[in-house]
Amino acid sequence: MEDKIKIGSLTIETDGPFFLIAGPCVIEDENTTLQVAGFLREMSEKLSIPIIFKTSYDKANRTSLDSFRGPGIDKGLEIIQKVKDAIALPVLSDVHRIGEARKAAEVLDVIQIPAFLCRQTDLILAVARLGLPINIKKGQFISPREIGPTIEKVRSTGNRSIIITERGTFFGYNNLVVDMRSIAIMKGFGFPVVFDATHSVQLPGGDGTSSGGQREFVSHLAKAAVAAGADGVFMEIHPDPDSALCDGPNSLPLHEVEPLLCILKDIHGLIRA
Repeated sequence: MEDKIKIGSLTIETDGPFFLIAGPCVIEDENTTLQVAGFLREMSEKLSIPIIFKTSYDKANRTSLDSFRGPGIDKGLEIIQKVKDAIALPVLSDVHRIGEARKAAEVLDVIQIPAFLCRQTDLILAVARLGLPINIKKGQFISPREIGPTIEKVRSTGNRSIIITERGTFFGYNNLVVDMRSIAIMKGFGFPVVFDATHSVQLPGGDGTSSGGQREFVSHLAKAAVAAGADGVFMEIHPDPDSALCDGPNSLPLHEVEPLLCILKDIHGLIRA
């Protein structure tokens, strides 16, 4: 097994305590971002669950040219910095371009490699050389074993702070399926494995100019993944998913988060016992 991963004040490890990566898909505005972050801080303290706040300053892989992408890197990082300062949660965002990586690293505690870019060698190496923990989203188009070469790209730089996230596999057009064997397969690489419960119920491009989703299945898949050995869960949450500017159909409303976390923590404890 690899060394423990330090993320801000948290320690993440394979077969360690259950942890959560959660937040809104994209920064819509400062108030909503801080509201969700404050809610997650409360959940972390109440349930004794390590939580990493996630959001995106720019969603560069939206379906349509007219889709909302976020405020951009400068304003976005300014808001993410306020989450760190005011809410005191470690923060994560995805980076799509090499030229943004160093600036993002000045604020972020974890840099995420988007699923669609998990084979982009130059981007992965540039991010890895910054020395921050990296969350690699397994592409929908590759098998769990194929994440191995991406891990080796990161390790070639000396960076061992790696998290791997499962988010489903393409199953025909506009549909994803989750093979729970992938959890065990990817845990074999020796790094923490996270299950992305909300993107796994996404219907990519399913609404024509945007992606659809089936949030009613989030809890079912999350529970199955933790039972299968996932070390943590990734979820996109929003105060009002039906009005969210990005990924609303597969995001969870805040009032559904605490009951699910309680169950996931219990399952995790039972499995590890």
